[in-house]
Amino acid sequence: MPVAIQCRDLRKTYDGKVEAVRGLNLEIQTGECFGLLGPNGAGKTTTIEILEGLLQPTSGEVSILGHSWRENERGLREWMGISLQETRLSEKLTVRETVELFASFYREPRSSDEVLEQLQLTEKADAWVGKLSGGQRQRLAVATALVCNPKILFLDEPTTGLDPQSRRQLWDIIRAFQRDGGTVLLTTHYMDEAERLCDRLAIVDHGQIIAEGSPPDLIERLGGHHVVEFAVSGNSDGAWLNAWRGLPSVESVREDEGMVALNVKEPHLTIPALLDAVEKQGSELQHLTTRQASLEDVFVRLTGRHLREE
Repeated sequence: MPVAIQCRDLRKTYDGKVEAVRGLNLEIQTGECFGLLGPNGAGKTTTIEILEGLLQPTSGEVSILGHSWRENERGLREWMGISLQETRLSEKLTVRETVELFASFYREPRSSDEVLEQLQLTEKADAWVGKLSGGQRQRLAVATALVCNPKILFLDEPTTGLDPQSRRQLWDIIRAFQRDGGTVLLTTHYMDEAERLCDRLAIVDHGQIIAEGSPPDLIERLGGHHVVEFAVSGNSDGAWLNAWRGLPSVESVREDEGMVALNVKEPHLTIPALLDAVEKQGSELQHLTTRQASLEDVFVRLTGRHLREE
């Protein structure tokens, strides 16, 4: 089967000087759920809009299921379901009318009733869009993407504003689409979502991919399987950070909002040595937790920023 999505040396420059995308290379296999992560302003949305055919790249090549936008635009639009980061729908149409309107754009759409049931919108079928809650609007946006019976599903932060139960229901819908052979390109600000749904993912910063792989692979590359977070009384200067780096099994150290985070391989070796070092310094331990390393840790280490930071 052809590669679902491929781009080579993709670049997008605005006004001849602002480089939103800078030589990005990407290959997504058919049937994958692929995540694109990055801080705001990293170039994710620009990249996705180029892949969707909504933006023209400044340079570079894009191939969707072996076809380019130049040679088969109509066919590519038939194969794609798109849920944008912010979907503005007519508030004076009903939910059913909205889904049927989107279905009318395609040659072989799915049944509107089937899609409404799948997204649990049947009870709201005759309600105006303007009367929906934020979560219901989000589910309707995904319904408009699924009704075209796509081969590739583009989801830009699809679970923003959803309650936990609705989030997990949407995860099930994404998994079912993938089991039927569909390909998903997903952006999200929820790390647990990326870890659970994505077969592979790429972290983008300043318009370039800075890391790519499966979630376990990226966490493995962090250099430690566990994180020990703590705070101590007194002055936490650079000399203290060097002292923490010298503790047993520590792979890396960072400061984050008054806390020190150690990436470690064997916390049972690190923690006794940490307690001993705090006591020898005459300080007091004010906070101590341990947890598994996560994609959030990978992200912060690579970009120096939390995902939600502007």
